[in-house]
Amino acid sequence: MMTAKLFVDNGGKVIHCAIHKGGSIGTHCHETSDDINYVLSGSGKAMCDGVEEMLTAGCCHICKKGSKHSIFNMGDDDLVLLTVVVER
Repeated sequence: MMTAKLFVDNGGKVIHCAIHKGGSIGTHCHETSDDINYVLSGSGKAMCDGVEEMLTAGCCHICKKGSKHSIFNMGDDDLVLLTVVVER
């Protein structure tokens, strides 16, 4: 489960997102864009093309075009991200 506020234009998206305790964004592929996820607060885990990366406040997880990833909230508080999706 998550809550998100989305801003969109032709070049991409900016998303303020809170992944709630036990939630995830689900595994998906970025076929036309890079996905840059800056962690504002909370803790979690990203899986990108089979590689695990731990996430804490101040970290930046990048999922490049053509990659498949998911982000999971592993903590008790919301995992809050600022995500920039750049179409290319």
